[in-house]
Amino acid sequence: MGNPDLIFTVAGVAALLAATLPRLLNRRPFSLPLACLLGGLLLYVLPLELPDPDPVAHRALVEHATEICVLISLMGAGLAINRPFGRRAWSSTWRLLGWTLPLTVLAVAAAAYGLLGWPLAAALLLGAVLAPTDPVLASDVQVGEPVDSEKADDEVRFTLTSEAGLNDGLAFPLVYAAIALAVSGGVGWIAEWTLVDLLYRCAAGVVCGLLIGKGLGRLFFRAQKSDLRLAEHRDGFVALAATFLAYGLTELVHGYGFIAVFVTACTIRAAERSHGYNGVLHGFIEQIERLFTAWLILLLGGFVAVGGLAALTWRGAAVGLLLLLVIRPLTGWLAELGGRAGPRERVATAFFGIRGIGSLFYLAYALGQADFGVPAEELWAVVAFTVLASLAIHGISASPVMNRLDRLRDKKSDENAEDAEPAAQHL
Repeated sequence: MGNPDLIFTVAGVAALLAATLPRLLNRRPFSLPLACLLGGLLLYVLPLELPDPDPVAHRALVEHATEICVLISLMGAGLAINRPFGRRAWSSTWRLLGWTLPLTVLAVAAAAYGLLGWPLAAALLLGAVLAPTDPVLASDVQVGEPVDSEKADDEVRFTLTSEAGLNDGLAFPLVYAAIALAVSGGVGWIAEWTLVDLLYRCAAGVVCGLLIGKGLGRLFFRAQKSDLRLAEHRDGFVALAATFLAYGLTELVHGYGFIAVFVTACTIRAAERSHGYNGVLHGFIEQIERLFTAWLILLLGGFVAVGGLAALTWRGAAVGLLLLLVIRPLTGWLAELGGRAGPRERVATAFFGIRGIGSLFYLAYALGQADFGVPAEELWAVVAFTVLASLAIHGISASPVMNRLDRLRDKKSDENAEDAEPAAQHL
């Protein structure tokens, strides 16, 4: 387990960096996760007594640590979204979920099957694991604080936030399909998978999220007794209670807890969209999210430093790069054709399909359920490389690209205001 005193020291330094770096790196082509990754690489190169970062040896620990991080991030994403739910208002999100997600799974699975020669179950697992975008590492391209109306109304940020909030849960049926294929083979599992894993569990996640969110929203903002009206007491840790409550209750009825947490958060926000308590809840959950992210990415850097990518072949790396540079941009761009976003926004939305902690969770979970006919070390190497490449590519490009889009949007708004002023004077 390493030297406990040294572990506390490193954990404290990582927490301090998680608090200070976002401000220092604001609007610069460098992100907090990328800084933590480099920090982990440097720490594990040194002869220090640090914990073993091997996800194969500590699969269960990795599964639960990443699970908590994703849950907290889903709550933060849902609380930040201000746009009312609807078919047309969320049309960009539905396009990505309906087209980009399944096409990405199929394309990555085909690449793994053809390039790597993996069994069909392992290829499908890789597609399912890498298909969802990540709500944890995408803060630079997501909706900001609930009070930040400009970012809340930005189509790129809204689409990427809502997509990441929902596709982390919608990837679960695909992971279960890969597990069923590995365990049973053939097609005898498809009927049960369709009825239970796809339809029931998704529906249960949505219904539980709505019910829990409405109940908590009523308690927070409109409880009869002022002592129970938590919005008046401004306790931020209640967001953590809502996260675990929604997840636990939904999982107890065998629904998808990831979907329920995001829906719960959106429903709480909808209860009183303009109330300042939303900012309190989001601020607390964001701090916890940054803390978990810093620790986990530091360990990911350590995994690389101690030889975690030794099992990676050039074909495995090619699959990861193909996903980030070809499959996601192409499927995302095609899905958004004819939608609400303009040409520049469509390109940005398609490109920033960030992979991260969610992929690590799904892989750890699946490897605890079945044998996929591929060494676990090789699966971890391909997934970890893809996450690392995403951290580097998107971490460097996110701030410059989003800043550029913000400037263009502000310039267009100013021009529209100038055009409207003479017209108003004429009237």
